[in-house]
Amino acid sequence: MKAVTIHSLKQANPIVDVPNPAVPEGNVLIKVHATGVNHVDLAWANGKRKADDTIFGLEVAGEVIESNSNLKVGQRVAALVDEGGYAEFVSVPAGRVIPLPDDFSYSQGASLPESYITAYQTLFWIGNLQDHQTVLIHAGASGVGTAAIQLAKALKNATVITTSSKAKTAVCKQNGADYAIDYENEDFETEVDQITDHKGVDLILDFIGADYFQGNLNAVATDGHIVLIGDLSGSIVDHVNLRYIMIKRVSITGTLLAPRSTEYKEKLIADFIDKTSPLFTAGKIKPVVSEVFDLQDAKAAQQFMLDKKNVGKIVVKV
Repeated sequence: MKAVTIHSLKQANPIVDVPNPAVPEGNVLIKVHATGVNHVDLAWANGKRKADDTIFGLEVAGEVIESNSNLKVGQRVAALVDEGGYAEFVSVPAGRVIPLPDDFSYSQGASLPESYITAYQTLFWIGNLQDHQTVLIHAGASGVGTAAIQLAKALKNATVITTSSKAKTAVCKQNGADYAIDYENEDFETEVDQITDHKGVDLILDFIGADYFQGNLNAVATDGHIVLIGDLSGSIVDHVNLRYIMIKRVSITGTLLAPRSTEYKEKLIADFIDKTSPLFTAGKIKPVVSEVFDLQDAKAAQQFMLDKKNVGKIVVKV
């Protein structure tokens, strides 16, 4: 089958031939129509997380063409995979599969697994967001950001505050954010303080890391929760006042979805499907697709993310 790997991405023509994946008991073989681009792909391309040659791609959308499970051949599905999305076919455990609504394109489907599962996990499994609470979502126009806005509004009717560049604040509002802070020209700590009448937010989802750490501590409410999902500005914080954390009784949790066990991911996906399927079917939640690239342009797709041009999900068409 055709695929793009860590090593082949550096070539003029990144598409190479690799063996078709095996389909063990409990798995399905998916003919991939689209795959999502994620920051993990950038880390793999830079050699930061994968030393060996691996097929890029943590999420796919396509059709089941072989099944060693209870899923039917011909089903249109999305799936969360550990690797292998930038390829014609991928084998995945049936418990990692998400049925696609009939009106979803494959590009929309490929925008679901990593972004929406990550958003769902951080909002509800880790962040324990409750009805009508207030959440601050950094990088609100990203794939995970737009997903988190929609889920927080649809499932908990939360007050949603986002940060983004000025050019992307409108997109945050369009997806349901109550307040969209332009981090280039506004101080999010000051804005949050005014919006919440000095109380702070109940939950913060942070992709930025070091540069926002102290600001997050200032912006979170007493007994609030900060969930660290990324470290785009760096992972080392030079000075932290631990007493400030204790006085506010702040819970700080770090998480990455990719290293989680298959068992954890399958339970999370099952809960996600149970809680959100009616919302997707009714059109109350819909993935935001930023740009679609062909498989041969996989490097350009990753560069598009590196340059922070995306509003929503970047998709590679297979």
